[in-house]
Amino acid sequence: PMLLTLFLITQLKMLNTNYHLPPSPKPMKMKNYNKPWEPKWTKICSLHSLPPQS
Repeated sequence: PMLLTLFLITQLKMLNTNYHLPPSPKPMKMKNYNKPWEPKWTKICSLHSLPPQS
């Protein structure tokens, strides 16, 4: 669970860097940005869950 959280945070940071999004204090804004990525994250998480890493 810890690794997964770290991974998601890293992904989010990468997305923010790629899109140059300013840190918005409104959670709703973050939700709007996260929504389209949810399926992708789910896919990535599934792929990362399959192979035993460490």
